[in-house]
Amino acid sequence: MSLQQLNSLSSPLSVQQVDSLKQLTASMSAVELSWVSGYLAGISQSGSASAVAATPAGKLTILYGSQTGNAKGVASEVAEKATAQGINVELVSMGNYKTKQLKSETHLLVVVSTNGEGEPPDDSIQLHEFLAGKRAPKLDNVSYSVLGLGDTSYEFFCQTAIDFDQRLAALGAKSVVDRKDCDVDYDDDVASWTEQALAAVKATLSTGGETAQAAPSVIGASTSQYSKKNPYKATLLANPKITGRSANKDVRHIEISLEESGLTYQAGDALGVWFDNDPKIATELLGLIGVNGDEKITINDQEVSIETALIEHFELTQLHPGFVSAYGEAGQISELVKLSEDKDATRDFIGDRQVIDVIREYPAAITVDQLVAALRKLTPRLYSIASAMAEVEEEVHLTVAVVDYEAFGVNHQGAASSYLAHRLTEDSQVRVFVEHNDNFRLPATDKSVIMIGPGTGIAPFRSFLQQRDNDEATGENWLFFGNQNFTDDFLYQTELQDFQERGVLNRIDLAFSRDQEQKIYVQQRIVEQGSDVYQWLENGASLYICGDGSQMAKDVHQALIEVIQTHGEKTLEQANEYLINLRDTKRYQKDVY
Repeated sequence: MSLQQLNSLSSPLSVQQVDSLKQLTASMSAVELSWVSGYLAGISQSGSASAVAATPAGKLTILYGSQTGNAKGVASEVAEKATAQGINVELVSMGNYKTKQLKSETHLLVVVSTNGEGEPPDDSIQLHEFLAGKRAPKLDNVSYSVLGLGDTSYEFFCQTAIDFDQRLAALGAKSVVDRKDCDVDYDDDVASWTEQALAAVKATLSTGGETAQAAPSVIGASTSQYSKKNPYKATLLANPKITGRSANKDVRHIEISLEESGLTYQAGDALGVWFDNDPKIATELLGLIGVNGDEKITINDQEVSIETALIEHFELTQLHPGFVSAYGEAGQISELVKLSEDKDATRDFIGDRQVIDVIREYPAAITVDQLVAALRKLTPRLYSIASAMAEVEEEVHLTVAVVDYEAFGVNHQGAASSYLAHRLTEDSQVRVFVEHNDNFRLPATDKSVIMIGPGTGIAPFRSFLQQRDNDEATGENWLFFGNQNFTDDFLYQTELQDFQERGVLNRIDLAFSRDQEQKIYVQQRIVEQGSDVYQWLENGASLYICGDGSQMAKDVHQALIEVIQTHGEKTLEQANEYLINLRDTKRYQKDVY
């Protein structure tokens, strides 16, 4: 029975209690739901929460730090496998972990991703700083291992995992399995590390008693069967262009039906989209290396042609350093081999190139096996959801900028964005899954919010405004939006004006950079409105940023520091501490890419 069905039955729960239960469990993993199920079962049998038995002595704690949801998903899978092996597991987000518990831990597995320039995910910042500080305890009794998720295309590959590994060791903890640093194609590495780590845990973990088995639960029935590894074949309803004819960017409003999927999402979540590569690119690539497209390979225990594999299973747009090295060696291309020995030069080389660019520039006869070994497996793209289920029901909306640029005399397009915008027709199927983002959540309905989202960063804030509208939230809403031109690039202009007229959107400040001689950006508007921004924060408003993380988010952060210094009469150090406190109390949240 699902939670939705509870509404139609005679139940001891009030409608408000059912709604609260839905909200609480919506983003829980299977392990978390199982634990809650067992906990509630214990209460029902004993008659009170205080009567539930204490946790057995032997316990494995799995901590995860996750920005987009990948690390959380991996950690949940590890926890499920541990539970299946009879290990008593506690799965905890670093953002919810009490640092005082560290002294009592004996077995610890850490799964953490890395952001931007080697920065920890938002939910792991506090623990990351605590372990690096003077108050961190000695951990001589802790056995641990670390799994890092990252991207070799970036300079500080898996830096956060390296930090945790080194700091735990410095505090006296013993690594039972070497740290594993995983690239974006991480399934095989995760499986190998999980097997080794759980074997090491079982070899030394004292059970201290039997672990209670979770009873079947109504809560568990509310979760969808669809996930990253088992996506739902949804229906594309519409993909209209929402920028003007003269706009430099092609931005699409994507509408997808989730009818009968059981998939649910909250404002702030992302949608994962699986896609196929452009068949024309696959055909050209095979021709350049002299391979017959009908030649067979085995993928996931199924035999497919190499051409089909290139379209459906391997990355052909996102170039990574490993390809440059592997292709250079396979094709005996000395220039590429030498280049790959210089990490900085390799990163510069791959900057605006795709896989096909390298092969066009350095065509070489290589085998199918060598090609497959050089490529990375296809990974889905994540898009911030631009709708609220309370408004659109069994639909999900996205705001997608189509990647389209000229380089090396050839037009280039993004794989997923062009797939959604150009290669899919209405009513065709697209494979999707929901990636919950607990690091980007609305506050209580009586609290105010400041939203900063230039360009397609507007997406989650459309979702926020729809949700606040349906919740009849009493807190005020303030949006900073920017783009290139008012006429061509004012995304969702009509909707935002309607929100304004109805009092849902209380304030909006706009920055169209190219409508005047001197460019103006959202960070300048923030400084201009600094007195009110600071007053809103002082009155309890929550602050949200969505969009480009490489530059925009940094510029906005600096603008906020300036505002707090000026209008809060604080030093630079105090202004930084002010924002850290907002972050630690979940009043400063970012969804950047």
